[in-house]
Amino acid sequence: MRIIDLEQSHLPLYFVCLEDWSDEIKEAGNHKEIWYSRMKDKGLRVKLALDDSGTVGGMIQYAPIEHSTVEGKDLYFIYCIWVHGYKQGRGDFRRQGMGKALLQAAEDNVRALGSKGIVAWGLRLPIWMKASWFKKYGYKVVDKEGIQALLWKPFTADAVPPKWIRQARTPSVVPNKVTITAFHSGWCPAQSLAVERA
Repeated sequence: MRIIDLEQSHLPLYFVCLEDWSDEIKEAGNHKEIWYSRMKDKGLRVKLALDDSGTVGGMIQYAPIEHSTVEGKDLYFIYCIWVHGYKQGRGDFRRQGMGKALLQAAEDNVRALGSKGIVAWGLRLPIWMKASWFKKYGYKVVDKEGIQALLWKPFTADAVPPKWIRQARTPSVVPNKVTITAFHSGWCPAQSLAVERA
């Protein structure tokens, strides 16, 4: 296995989060490509995990925290770490150490950039982006909101803990109408798919 930086040739695969085999993911539109074009010059970093045959099986994307939904300073924020786990397409790459290797590569990278720490969000449910997985690698919960936990790993003693940016207000309830509120930046095709379907 090896970890590489995102290359131009891998962009189409990155834009669909390694699910190039899925017809469903096409419904998500080109939101991630648009997000990437905005973020690539703001410090976005993407690393890919390749197996011994050179097949991409995992990815991690992270950027300075100032470009996230979290308050913080001199930190980097992990938007997503994803190891392909479907039998379809490229196959199941879980339990081969790709996630751990990607996380370590990101931590090493942001330390070298002078960051005071790294931050991740995790779900407190046993599905994707599990908070418990990050805890195994030394991350501590510093904030919670609903089923989400905000975790971090400080690198310096003077690092200031991050916190969620809270919703300032909620929409008014209108009788006989359904109100849907969605925050959508485009970084996640799964979120884009849900927004497009809504």
